[in-house]
Amino acid sequence: MQSASKSGRSFARARGVLVAGSLGLLLAVGGCGASGDASDSGAKAADGKAAPREGFTDEGGAAASAAAEEQADGKAAGKKAAPKPGGTHVIRTATLSVEVKSVPKAAAAARGVAEGAGGLVASENTERLDDTYETSHLVLRVPQERFQEVLRELAGSGKLLSRTSNAKDVTDQVVDVESRIATQRASVARVRELMDRAEKISDVVALEGELSSRQSDLESLLAQQASLKDRTSLATITLDLTPPDAPGDDGGKDDDPGFLDALGGGWDAFVTMLRWIAVAFGAAFPFLVTAVLAVLAWRQLRKRRAARRTAPAVAAAPAGKDGASAS
Repeated sequence: MQSASKSGRSFARARGVLVAGSLGLLLAVGGCGASGDASDSGAKAADGKAAPREGFTDEGGAAASAAAEEQADGKAAGKKAAPKPGGTHVIRTATLSVEVKSVPKAAAAARGVAEGAGGLVASENTERLDDTYETSHLVLRVPQERFQEVLRELAGSGKLLSRTSNAKDVTDQVVDVESRIATQRASVARVRELMDRAEKISDVVALEGELSSRQSDLESLLAQQASLKDRTSLATITLDLTPPDAPGDDGGKDDDPGFLDALGGGWDAFVTMLRWIAVAFGAAFPFLVTAVLAVLAWRQLRKRRAARRTAPAVAAAPAGKDGASAS
């Protein structure tokens, strides 16, 4: 009896081990098959994406292919590190207002300072106030490294009335424009490659339109880059040169009026009054002439009427005298 029970227990254990091994084998086989199917499907998908196309089926396919390649290259470029700028890019501007004794000499000196620093005169406007005094407005472009030096020389050319200076850091904008230019150039090159592989006229037409649009964007970015380069390499200084209001021997101003000043003011007032009287008389002259002519005509008409009335009375008077004498 004991041997029979022991043999039954051994058989049960062997059956349990066999069942567990079978289940483990089935699970291992199923996992390998699933991973193999997944790897096969991923490989097929990758092969399908990487397989080059011999031709294009329609116009949209050409543009879609260009856009897909551009997006893929854009992601790859995004993973790359941003290009390091070659230093800080700053736009500097300043405005000076200086009072000088001789505006022409100060303007010539300002031009010499700008050109001596390696810059140039962008614009100059001179306005004459009267026969003696004039003002000048100059816009100077000087290199960034000589900016402060030129400002000191210009401010010391006379009496400084006002000064403003601004600095704007555009390093991020410069780096962004350079990165966009590189991406846009690569995009234009990809479209050209697609045009070389295109076989249908419709595909060529679609790619030509895409190429024109991307080249236009590239030219716009290049113009922005040139503008930034010009403004960051050369600082802008606006200079206003003005003379003193009433210069004297010591540069002062005589505010006390004298006899000659009063005489001149009175003469100006008298001449102004005569001028306005003449203007008023000229405006009223046609009306005065018309009134005088009307009065003369009325008097002439009145005289004629009086003469007509007195003529019958005179004729009747001699006739009465003759009848009285006859009686």
